[in-house]
Amino acid sequence: MQTVLNTLYIMTPNAYAHLENGTVRVDVHRDKKLQVPLHHIGSVVTLGNVMVSPALMHRLAEDGKSLVLLDDTGRFKARLEGPVSGNILLRRAQYRLASDAPFALEFARAVVAGKLKNSRSVLLRAARESADSQESQTLARAADNLAASLRAARDAPDLDALRGVEGEAARGYFAALNLVVKPRAREHFTLDGRTRRPPRDRFNALLSFLYAMLMNDCRSALESVGLDPQLGFLHAVRPGRAALALDLQEEFRSILADRLALTLVNRGQVTADDFDLREGGAVSLNDKGRRKVVTAWQERKQEEVSHPLTDSRMPLALLPYVQARFMARTVRGDMDSYLPYLAK
Repeated sequence: MQTVLNTLYIMTPNAYAHLENGTVRVDVHRDKKLQVPLHHIGSVVTLGNVMVSPALMHRLAEDGKSLVLLDDTGRFKARLEGPVSGNILLRRAQYRLASDAPFALEFARAVVAGKLKNSRSVLLRAARESADSQESQTLARAADNLAASLRAARDAPDLDALRGVEGEAARGYFAALNLVVKPRAREHFTLDGRTRRPPRDRFNALLSFLYAMLMNDCRSALESVGLDPQLGFLHAVRPGRAALALDLQEEFRSILADRLALTLVNRGQVTADDFDLREGGAVSLNDKGRRKVVTAWQERKQEEVSHPLTDSRMPLALLPYVQARFMARTVRGDMDSYLPYLAK
């Protein structure tokens, strides 16, 4: 169990979270492991086989705090929240603009541009730091390919074409990530393409787990400014899919999740022993591995960076909230176009 930045993560199998005198108490086999005042908590995230009492569910909903359920691989399963609040005028504008083809295409182009530029920065840094000249050149070429994809994205005539450009760029990027992994770790951490539901290798399992936590942060950020996380511009609308949260997530995947995954692997903080190999080829983090990754994720989010648009320093954890505000301003018409966060 861990509480950081007002989010309580409950990861221990068979843990039981319940309400006790204005606190959230977590027991494992009837032994108290954690007790936190409810007013210190903004949301609760459970991973795997964790039980939550009905009384705690009701109280969280009444207080406007979310309860997020992830399975033991980190995949999103459900979210419990009270009545939707937010700015109805902002949401009405969002619904109208989602059907405005030129606006949706321009917004989606900005999302893709942010993703590609930040992905390119990861590869360029790796090319500079690589001790192998041939691998450095390969990484530099992959970065050049992303630059070409950026140009193609600007010229994409519609959303389908733009999604095609983004998909092809993502395939090249993930292929290049294998060269960012240190040679000594490649035996156990090699991406065989991007696989999900379920992940088929340890690196994919690690990325999927980190993306699930990033998605929760992005969804919360959008809800905090009054936008509907279900209605996006780049990602198509589907039942149960938080399309706008996926849009917001794109610019942060490489600089928050991918960089952290590479750091954990290259420094040996996460090893092959932190994963379970299941029947049928599925791979998932085990309990020990999840604890390591959640701890590293929270520590990473507390690191400070400079935001070029606000000219201020802030924890990484606040970046999705700042960008959600920019999305809201764009939808309201206060900004001419959405400006994604670009890492240095």
